[in-house]
Amino acid sequence: MARAKTKEELVFQSEQGFSKLWSFIDSMPESSLNTEFDFSDDPSKKEQHWHRDRNLRDVLIHLYEWHQLLIKWIDSNVAGDAVNFLPEPYTWKTYGEMNVEFWRKHQATDLLQAQKWLRESHCAALAIVENFTNEELFNKQSFNWTGTTTLGSYCISAMPSHYDWALKKIRAHVKKTS
Repeated sequence: MARAKTKEELVFQSEQGFSKLWSFIDSMPESSLNTEFDFSDDPSKKEQHWHRDRNLRDVLIHLYEWHQLLIKWIDSNVAGDAVNFLPEPYTWKTYGEMNVEFWRKHQATDLLQAQKWLRESHCAALAIVENFTNEELFNKQSFNWTGTTTLGSYCISAMPSHYDWALKKIRAHVKKTS
């Protein structure tokens, strides 16, 4: 599917991606739900996340934490408190370390809690998107705090693109354990 270019497309793709993700999770065999992710024997899976996320909870928490980044960033900036999308001390060159920190932070979080938080954060992120016009989401420099990128681009990254990433990863796990 083409990248969203309008508010309507962004909302649709977010809802559709989230729905696909949950439908797949709901169809997962028990063996896949309870088996640790292990992609260590696949040399094509070199990115850090293939080794970081070791179960379904880890993937869902990753999505939840990126929703939190988006929500806090938008809320703070709209309220007049200028903050960067990534919290200090992280940058776009070091955000992998932030993702590992999210992983560490949630090792005691159970799957049911992760599912609940993700559902809530998805709804909260969509509600925020609904507060903006199409122009505010997709015209460059609608807000000085988005830099040279559109607000919609950040929303796409935190929602539909991230849902696609998660679904791909979970599907790979199920394929491997089936």
